[in-house]
Amino acid sequence: MATPLAQAESLEVAPHSMLRLPNKAASVHLEHLRVADSATLLLPASLTELKIDRLELGRDARIAIAPAERDLRIEALTARLGEGSEFSAPGAPGSYERPARPGRNLDLRLQALEAERLSIDARGGAGAPGYVGLDGANGKPGGCTWGQASRGANGDDGGNGHDGAPGGRVRLAVPEGFAQERIVVRLDGGAPGKAGAAGKAGAGGVSKGCLVYRTDAGGNGRPGQAGQPGLAGASGELILQRL
Repeated sequence: MATPLAQAESLEVAPHSMLRLPNKAASVHLEHLRVADSATLLLPASLTELKIDRLELGRDARIAIAPAERDLRIEALTARLGEGSEFSAPGAPGSYERPARPGRNLDLRLQALEAERLSIDARGGAGAPGYVGLDGANGKPGGCTWGQASRGANGDDGGNGHDGAPGGRVRLAVPEGFAQERIVVRLDGGAPGKAGAAGKAGAGGVSKGCLVYRTDAGGNGRPGQAGQPGLAGASGELILQRL
């Protein structure tokens, strides 16, 4: 669901619902943002700056941030974060068509903060698995008294897994009195893509339905080789500043 407002004095996301901020503006200023219990506000990749005078996240509420190459700056004059709430900016998993994407780089500045815990997720996306090798075709059978059965084809090699993407870089500024033990930032690199399985060998051709004589069976093909797993993504970086 998309809201028609690119900029507004206030914005509220109802409990157990999801709302997407429009991608019409790179910079948005809200006087009041409230994301209710178990609700999610989606920030598009085009957004690079979000300023909030008063931020409220309910229990298990999320601000979900789309992956993008450009950094995102979020600044709140006052922030009240409910239990289980999170700033979620992980990268996207890779596919056969595109590589995994890193966690979004964030510049998060909370001038005044009321929360039991501040949680941020900027993990890298997982790498895609390698292609599975094709099985070799079976050989053709020979005749009962003449002809020669053909050999089974070799299985193809499996493809290599793709690398995971790195975690994001998070610049975090919080009040001096907010204990570091209450800050949880996940910056793990993405998991490596699994190796593609090897293709199976094709079976040699075998004559069928012969009562007395039959031609020799063809040899089996060779199985392929499994691919290599990808590499895990590098961990991200946390830069913590006290206000």
